[in-house]
Amino acid sequence: MALDVDALRGSFGVVIERQPDLTRVFYEELFERHPEARALFTRRPMAVQEQMLAETLVAALDHLEEPVWLTEKLGELGAKHAEYGVTREMYGWVAESLLATLEREAGDAWTPAYETAWSDALSAIAALMLAGYPEQESVA
Repeated sequence: MALDVDALRGSFGVVIERQPDLTRVFYEELFERHPEARALFTRRPMAVQEQMLAETLVAALDHLEEPVWLTEKLGELGAKHAEYGVTREMYGWVAESLLATLEREAGDAWTPAYETAWSDALSAIAALMLAGYPEQESVA
């Protein structure tokens, strides 16, 4: 799947300019929609988790044209998430919550092209992360 790199980077720039605390508001959205997800975030302070997510998003956006990097790094990240107990269903929770957060924070700058670009990217990210799960867990 070819990702719309310009739309992803452009929309992310708009959102970060409007909401520098994107990951904090994302987690608020996630926990509001799926309060049961909060139990997975007890190992570290939320500020640390927010920073880790911010760094991961920026790194993924920086490497969108490098499929080998994305496959390797997101597979490794997926393996860690398997250890944390993250299920396939939860990737959908994250995608819907992140899309809602991006749209809300972009406001009138959000476009159907941005929606499509992020939906495609989040599907690709989930697939690459799930590929890093141990065999019996990747189909759960």
